[in-house]
Amino acid sequence: QVRLAESGGGLVQAGGSLTLSCAASENSFRISTMAWYRQAPDKDRELVATITREGLPNYVDSVRGRFTISRDNYKNTLYLQMNSLSPEDTAIYYCKNVLLGFWGQGTQVTVSS
Repeated sequence: QVRLAESGGGLVQAGGSLTLSCAASENSFRISTMAWYRQAPDKDRELVATITREGLPNYVDSVRGRFTISRDNYKNTLYLQMNSLSPEDTAIYYCKNVLLGFWGQGTQVTVSS
């Protein structure tokens, strides 16, 4: 079973930065499109960014220019660099193996104003 483990969440002030990581347990990571999602309190889970196995990224409008998704296929690790954070970015952030449909357990990001 594929396991995805997010880390790097925490509390940060508005305007600050955080980098999330998602470590995959298997080499299937290398052939999979990966994604970051987030779920704010009382809201549906929403897509944040995707990255193909070749490293081509795509972003939703609300984070484009502030967030950067990347991957290291040798380390089986997905990243999300988040800059210029605002309280609206407060959510639990999840990584997903889009090819296999597996989710991580999530990591909490809280941005204070």
